Amino acid sequence: MAVDYTVIVVYLAGMLAMGWWGMRRAKSKSDFLVAGRRLGPAMYSGTMAAIVLGGASTIGGVGLGYKYGLSGAWMVFAIGLGLLALSVFFSARIARLKVYTVSEMLDLRYGGRAGVISGVVMWAYTLMLAVTSTIAYATIFDVLFDMNRTLAIILGGSIVVAYSTLGGMWSITLTDMVQFVVKTIGVLLLLLPIAIVKAGGFSAMKAKLPTEYFDPLGIGGETIFTYVLIYTFGMLIGQDIWQRVFTARSDTTAKWGGTVAGTYCLMYALAGAVIGTAAKVLYPTLPSADSAFATIVKDELPVGVRGLVLAAALAAVMSTSSGALIACATVANNDIWSRLRGVSSRKGDDHDEVRGNRLFILVMGVAVICTAIALNDVVEALTVAYNLLVGGLLVPILGGLLWKRGTVHGALASVIVGGLAVIGLMATFGILANEPVYYGLLSSLAAYVIVSLATPATDAAVLAAWRERLAGRTPEPLAEPVPAPQ
Repeated sequence: MAVDYTVIVVYLAGMLAMGWWGMRRAKSKSDFLVAGRRLGPAMYSGTMAAIVLGGASTIGGVGLGYKYGLSGAWMVFAIGLGLLALSVFFSARIARLKVYTVSEMLDLRYGGRAGVISGVVMWAYTLMLAVTSTIAYATIFDVLFDMNRTLAIILGGSIVVAYSTLGGMWSITLTDMVQFVVKTIGVLLLLLPIAIVKAGGFSAMKAKLPTEYFDPLGIGGETIFTYVLIYTFGMLIGQDIWQRVFTARSDTTAKWGGTVAGTYCLMYALAGAVIGTAAKVLYPTLPSADSAFATIVKDELPVGVRGLVLAAALAAVMSTSSGALIACATVANNDIWSRLRGVSSRKGDDHDEVRGNRLFILVMGVAVICTAIALNDVVEALTVAYNLLVGGLLVPILGGLLWKRGTVHGALASVIVGGLAVIGLMATFGILANEPVYYGLLSSLAAYVIVSLATPATDAAVLAAWRERLAGRTPEPLAEPVPAPQ
């Protein structure tokens, strides 16, 4: 394993070096949080694909393929569909808003006062997303070094916190681009063909496995619907995803670069399912489906290649973890802490704001590592995150983009009712049940429509300013959004 260890160590050292280099470019708040809004199509596509394809998409996607066959691709496929929908229908408008957070968008659209509550929900989502990625380090470092779970989480988490704190979005962008290349080579170009060959080819796989392993809908219609509801819609509204949209050089870059990234996700989904199916042929009685990825890598790949593919898995986890971490810190600082202190997130010296955001990344990073050590179940943590996101924020965000009659009171009611309904239903039916997100989303929609129609329409001046921003005819604001009339 000496060669494999060398590959991994060089990769980790490279991530820290990228963080140091990114620190030299992060001179302003815009540089630190959204890479100066200067990413071109190639870098935007690579980094967007990197953040959405994390450990759940790689290790979990292979595990679903091991358990269900080709239909195990649906979870990651739903992520790709969501990214395509975001890129084609919404990304250009989102990029033109020139904001830093989803809550700022809600304030602009509804005239203020929606930020803190929506910020708390978004913060909880991004925190749990970062936690689930950080927990995954334990699996990878256990395979690599037979390392204690807590030590593995501290090691992997500390590296991500270090380069994210140093250079913010510039460091994360540079590391994500490297991670995208490593994932492409390791998973698509190496592990996929080797797994197929080791399993005897598709004809041997079909001969040795039940026919339902090759049924595109074998995982079940209800499961597919739930994946689409949670992950496809989750891609439309997550702060971690929007913050990447904000890095695009232009709305055209956001639209077409995101479309390329979404298409890549569809390919990655199918690759993971095929690798998992091949693993089922090679290892039909594994104790856990999630161990399929590590097992086939450890036993079937040659020296050196094995290290690169494990680096690819590490890259997948790190890209999602760093993206969720900076999103969590941005929301905590700009949408919660600054508002509670009564300080505008758009005022103040750029250097001071970089220092403040850097401090928040460090604090949130420590919180993420500690929470990851305390929790064990990745699936439950991820489900809580997406249930809160979709149940609490999907309706007011999409409603604000699509329905001009929506009001700030309707938005607040939607966030509160949807969020409480999801929490109550998870307590009643269980975290992994489908009912929380189904009924939570319906209750959020009902509250939004009923309260919006029962309250005065949004002030015409606020809507006019909103339309100007959507059209890209106003610069990034220097003051708070236009307040709602009292």
